[in-house]
Amino acid sequence: MPEEELHAIQIHLDRLLAERGMTLTELSAQVGITVVNLSVLKNGRAKAIRFSTLSRICDVLRCQPGDLITHDPAEPA
Repeated sequence: MPEEELHAIQIHLDRLLAERGMTLTELSAQVGITVVNLSVLKNGRAKAIRFSTLSRICDVLRCQPGDLITHDPAEPA
């Protein structure tokens, strides 16, 4: 099994969901993405995200991409 690639990208989906009182299941239904795929993103295991997916998540959560994703080179995941 290949080693997991370390990166300094942080995903803040848990915080945004909590702030909006929304579950991952509710977000999944509104965005049209499976709970499994959102969970992969939420847990920082996603290797990529399509701009169309990012846009739909931001529309539903009423946020900017920078609210969802940040880069911290001091702390690789």
